[in-house]
Amino acid sequence: MTNPHDTYTSPLAARNASPEMCRIWSPRHKFTTWRKIWLAVAEAQQACGLDISDEQLDEMRSTLEVTDEDMEAAAKYERELRHDVMAHVHAWGDRCPKARAIIHLGCTSQDVVCNADLRMIELASHLIMRKVSRAVVSLGEMAERFASLPTLGFTHYQPAQPVTVGRRIAQWAYDLNEGSMMSFYVHDRAKARGMRGATGSQASFLALFEGDHDRVDSFEAKFLEKMQDASYEEKAYSDTFHFAYTLSGQTYPRAFDAQVLSGLATTASVLHKIATDIRLLSNRKEIDEPFGKSQIGSSAMPYKRNPMKCERICGLTRFVMNLVGNAYDTAATQWLERTLDDSSNRRLSLPEAFLALDGALDLMHTVASGLIVNEAMVRRNLMAELPFMATENIMMEAVKLGRDRQDVHEAIRVLSHEAGYAVKQEGKDNDLLERLKKEPLLEGIDIDAHLDPMAYIGRSVEQTERFLKEVVEPLRERYGDQLDALGSADRGV
Repeated sequence: MTNPHDTYTSPLAARNASPEMCRIWSPRHKFTTWRKIWLAVAEAQQACGLDISDEQLDEMRSTLEVTDEDMEAAAKYERELRHDVMAHVHAWGDRCPKARAIIHLGCTSQDVVCNADLRMIELASHLIMRKVSRAVVSLGEMAERFASLPTLGFTHYQPAQPVTVGRRIAQWAYDLNEGSMMSFYVHDRAKARGMRGATGSQASFLALFEGDHDRVDSFEAKFLEKMQDASYEEKAYSDTFHFAYTLSGQTYPRAFDAQVLSGLATTASVLHKIATDIRLLSNRKEIDEPFGKSQIGSSAMPYKRNPMKCERICGLTRFVMNLVGNAYDTAATQWLERTLDDSSNRRLSLPEAFLALDGALDLMHTVASGLIVNEAMVRRNLMAELPFMATENIMMEAVKLGRDRQDVHEAIRVLSHEAGYAVKQEGKDNDLLERLKKEPLLEGIDIDAHLDPMAYIGRSVEQTERFLKEVVEPLRERYGDQLDALGSADRGV
């Protein structure tokens, strides 16, 4: 027997993705879903008058869950047949000798595979949606906590008008929620492929029902209905089988996969931006991600507290963003009614994208819920730049006292550049305020009165409060205990 430590295993499953996401894309879950589809097909065919007995259906129901022995038998068949679907037809037929003759009746492989894939995409999308919401709520809680803490703003990564720490975090959360709308949209449009046969024309089913078009329609409708009833633990949130695509070739439109991966990549891009911002602020000593008591930041430099979780988020999300091209290429190269070059690619790109984003979202929840804000450094960094920010207000007050606006502007410009030179080239503290106090054009102005940071944050607090009310609270109400039920986000590897 091969030692598992001698065999490559995807790091996404071993180090990043949650057990729930891994289960959705697991071989056992996929093949059990295939059996649910075959059972629903047989039940629908019986309901539409085909000669299928209750005994055959009962035999199928009693062996619905795929066992380890079934997996081994199917693997043996596949080595011989070189066809995964037929391998599982034979393996299940061995378990269901009475039903063997009617398993996969009238179907092509994609009647099973496509419907199963759509089910798994929907389940995985729902899990992603819940984890996005959990991250948004976690960030929202931090935004509320620091809603009134002024901090230096940045444009072009250069000091700019102050905001508050809470307002910045609220922006992260808002962007994440908005950036995930594509995934919500795709999830809400999820459909089944239906029962369409080899080229999508339903010719095999028309022959099966002796040319009766109405019975074919009735069969497909009953199949969709049976699949809703057969969803078991997934029934609480699975809507895939309420509707089927109006038209399809042998497969459902592969453009749908492109929409799915595009939505995941959009979410990934926002997570990458948030994690990058935290890394930048960590360098400024303003914000740290949670750091374990025994955690090691560097094997060489014991003092280091590297933002490793955020770095992992960036790495995982970059991987997700680069998978989108696979889906576009696959959709573009499906010749006529179908080619097979999609299969091997989709087996990688679809599950890996979901697993990677799942891991990144769990990491983001861990970071967001344990974010460390170093308030003293936030204030220190802000106050080092605030004199420059205050010059516009000081200039306006000088104009009110009757001084020429252009003369005052030029005087402040010269003094600001002199102070900046002293800071950058001579390593001195920012002495702009002292320079301004000596400027004749600013005589009579209380320079120090313009150094209250709260005077420069605009509506940062009010905007944060509005975000909490309009976005975070509805998410809490929508998902309730589902967010807590997601379990621990940090797998410690």
